[in-house]
Amino acid sequence: MKSEHIRLACIGCGRIAQDHLYAITTIETASIVGVVDTKIDVVQSVANQFECESFTSYTDLFKNCDIDAVLICTPPATHSEITSYFLDQGIHVLCEKPLAINVEEGKNMWKKARDAGVICMMATKFRFVEDIIRAKGIIESGKLGNILFFENTLSSYVDMRKRWNSQSEISGGGVLIDNGTHSLDIAKFLLGGIDSVQAVRGAQIQNFSVEDNVKVFFKSNSEVLGSIDLSWSINKPIDDYVSIYGTEGSLSIGWNQSHYIIRGQSEKVQFGSGYNKREAFMKQHRHFIDCVKGVSKPIISMEDGVNSIKMISSAYKSMNEKKWIKL
Repeated sequence: MKSEHIRLACIGCGRIAQDHLYAITTIETASIVGVVDTKIDVVQSVANQFECESFTSYTDLFKNCDIDAVLICTPPATHSEITSYFLDQGIHVLCEKPLAINVEEGKNMWKKARDAGVICMMATKFRFVEDIIRAKGIIESGKLGNILFFENTLSSYVDMRKRWNSQSEISGGGVLIDNGTHSLDIAKFLLGGIDSVQAVRGAQIQNFSVEDNVKVFFKSNSEVLGSIDLSWSINKPIDDYVSIYGTEGSLSIGWNQSHYIIRGQSEKVQFGSGYNKREAFMKQHRHFIDCVKGVSKPIISMEDGVNSIKMISSAYKSMNEKKWIKL
């Protein structure tokens, strides 16, 4: 793209949109020119907040607003339809995770992006968390020896009874597709490919049909054994959300600090200052804009996005069939 200034629009003005929109305002070479939501009072309020145009349909946005790229922050069941529309118009897309709710939709989006010659990237904030990026370097350096075990926890109480996340026809599932998409992508990024997976549904605490407590087990291609705790119904008060254990040492990625320790040594070595959500979103958007301009290539490819859907789909299959599923 020749333009030095990128005009973006946001489809969906819910909670996550605020993080994305704020991140865009910090980038000098980009601006928010339009927002879309079916709720008139909500979209008008957000448009006033970010001083841009408001629309109640994404087709009206395209017809009446000059845009280079869109950010899709709508519920997962709508991702394929909205993304496909903009890809067909030659518009670049950053789509919130999960990319789609089934593999067929994801592959179709991939084909459309390829045919149109535009960027389509899944938004997943943890790929831009500095501590996770540094942890990958430490692991690949061999400092921890052969990696044997991986643990991840994304468990905090959130009342989902009145939110779209608890409506399977809109969300595609419960906590497994919501937080599990992050968890399995983190594991794949740090460890390489995932070979097989098994998910187990726990007791249902909140009164809705989708799962609110899940344990996921996996084996990586390099035979690392992993476990993931996912819950909307408990607060699990732990400092580290990822722990990795190798033959020569261990590593922990924390909310407030990250460190590793080598076998036989007593001192932990700090390598990060914790999770900074705002910083991760800003880095994600700077990267996306660089990709739109053609000065960078997406670090999260469409293949990554489709593989993410495959991992989650396999986890649901294993949960329903009560057995391990090989990817």
